[in-house]
Amino acid sequence: MKQLIKLSVVSGLLFFTTQPFAASGIADARGNAMGNTGVSTADYLLAPFYNPALTAVYRDSDTVGILFPAIGANVRDTDKTIDSIDDLQDTIKRYEANSTDPTLVDDLNRQLNALEGNKPVVASGGAGAAVAIPLNVLSMNVFIRGYAEVLAFPDIQPESAGIPARYQTSTVDMIAFGYSEFGVALAKRFSFGGQDFALGITPKFQDMKTYKQVVSVEDFDISDYDQSETSKTAFNLDLGAVWLYQQFRAAIAVKDLISQSIDTVVAVNGSNQYKLDTQVTVSGAYTMDYFVATVDWDLTDQSRFSGYADDTQFLRFGVEGNAFDWVQLRAGYQFDLEDTLDDSLTAGVGISPGDLVSLDFAGNYAGDNQFGLSANLAFTF
Repeated sequence: MKQLIKLSVVSGLLFFTTQPFAASGIADARGNAMGNTGVSTADYLLAPFYNPALTAVYRDSDTVGILFPAIGANVRDTDKTIDSIDDLQDTIKRYEANSTDPTLVDDLNRQLNALEGNKPVVASGGAGAAVAIPLNVLSMNVFIRGYAEVLAFPDIQPESAGIPARYQTSTVDMIAFGYSEFGVALAKRFSFGGQDFALGITPKFQDMKTYKQVVSVEDFDISDYDQSETSKTAFNLDLGAVWLYQQFRAAIAVKDLISQSIDTVVAVNGSNQYKLDTQVTVSGAYTMDYFVATVDWDLTDQSRFSGYADDTQFLRFGVEGNAFDWVQLRAGYQFDLEDTLDDSLTAGVGISPGDLVSLDFAGNYAGDNQFGLSANLAFTF
């Protein structure tokens, strides 16, 4: 329980330490529930998060849409590292109060051995807001969003180091990335050669931050991730296209056309670089008023931090059933083709009384101590 509380608090803090609202993770309860899909199926209000071309795909009755807020958080602590470090810190306190007790030395070595080779702890959070105005001449969506991720890697000294030197020199390498952007998605729907297309572009401004520190296991607290900061601002572009034929759609989205990178501060074990590389995703969908099925496939991987095996590349599937535009049930599945993250199941529900107000919830599960939640509130007129 302590682990859950700590990671939840950090995920909440992430929403506010990266500027108000951003990138790699998308806070969209509908898409999150459908396996984190959306490149061909997101509505015009969520379009900038997935594919700017979808800004021009709307119903005749749509005149304006408001999304506020969209929030989401994910935590992954496969080996219960947070709980293990909490227990270790309690034992350290007892040992320092009574260092002559041999059972405490055994307990310390056992707990340190249990931390060796643990997978990294990851806590991430995102939030977003948007205002969309669909028009035949040119559709527009003004949005702001934010994302942040904290990674913590234990580095445990061998038992031969002895107590207390062993726990004093065992460390946790903590590194974090925060990202926010503000932009305007512009899109136009048109016919060409008897076919229906939409094209879109998103000029946007980005603010990136990194944090890095190495602390002893005795002093580790994941909520202290932001004590060292570097920052960088940049201009970037997203591009998108979608082809619509009866109930079928095919789409492509190019996110962050201009690749970016930012270095962390120099810590005990040097510095790292976070890469925000260009991401290309293709998608296909079958859409009806009461049923949607879709698949999104990342053609490029995402590298993230240099020096860490944290690359990801996803294949995603999602379905949605819509009961007369009042209630929606959703489910999905996500594969990481790089095998960095475990496969995850997703599900969620939407409530849209009168099709004027939409309240969406989603959750994902990838095994013990790996889960996420998201929620949206939107108004369409």
